[in-house]
Amino acid sequence: MNTKNKSKVKKSSISTRLRNGMIVIFLIMILLIVRLGWLQFVKGSWLKEQMYSQLITSRIISPKRGTIYDANGKELAISAAVDTVTINPNLIMVSDENKELSEIKTKALKEKVAKALSEIFELDYQQTLEKVSSTNYIETIAKKVQKDKIDKLKSWMEEEKVYSGINIDEDSKRYYPYGNLASNLIGFCGDENIGLEGLENEFDDLLTGTPRKNNNISRCNSRIYTRSK
Repeated sequence: MNTKNKSKVKKSSISTRLRNGMIVIFLIMILLIVRLGWLQFVKGSWLKEQMYSQLITSRIISPKRGTIYDANGKELAISAAVDTVTINPNLIMVSDENKELSEIKTKALKEKVAKALSEIFELDYQQTLEKVSSTNYIETIAKKVQKDKIDKLKSWMEEEKVYSGINIDEDSKRYYPYGNLASNLIGFCGDENIGLEGLENEFDDLLTGTPRKNNNISRCNSRIYTRSK
């Protein structure tokens, strides 16, 4: 009898432990389901906003400045399409699970980007590298660049598969077909396409137009896609 009683007690103890273990597992599963539901429905919108805030960078793009004509319809001041090149230093990087390896690869990439930019736009390499390695949100590399140099940059980016962090924004450059003739009347613009003298200054609001916003969306393959508003 004692042996049978001990056997029954032992089986009962095992059953109790199994039952308790199953209850614990069941409770853990319930907690996980509740947690997932909370993340999806309660915190979902917030997490999505945080994700997009890390993927999207915005820049204000200046519009093409209006043309000034004389009484006979001849162009006295016109704007030609050019581009301005800027960078987001924090996006020029290489991710790796190994932090030390990531830093080494990122340093090499920044040096390669700086070398290409300095050669294409005929800039000092060290100064360009300082901008590429900067902690600033955005750095200007070259303003009002002609199409041939932009084409060289685009070709290099395609060949090297480097897209993230390099921005090519539409811009305009002011030209005066008659040179200094009537320059006192027409005036001139500064680097930011703002009228500083003469008609350029007097009618600056009318000539300037409305700026637009470019939203650059970085995807996992590091390519930059641009949306304009």
